[in-house]
Amino acid sequence: MSLAILQEATSAVPMLVGAGLIVIGAGIGLGQIGRGAMEGIARQPEASGKIQTAMIIIAALLEGLAFAAIFLGKS
Repeated sequence: MSLAILQEATSAVPMLVGAGLIVIGAGIGLGQIGRGAMEGIARQPEASGKIQTAMIIIAALLEGLAFAAIFLGKS
């Protein structure tokens, strides 16, 4: 009985590693988006509204992609 539980637990390890890599990649991507937006706003303050809107849309799409990858990886 305990062997079956151990085999099931070890088969989940690659999935957990993949999910961790997805989360790390999404975090790095969101940081890059934020950094680029702040640099753009610093260079052109008059365009801050358009830059913020684009940043929020791209960040939402990236988060959606990360969530989809995690959920698809579980199945």
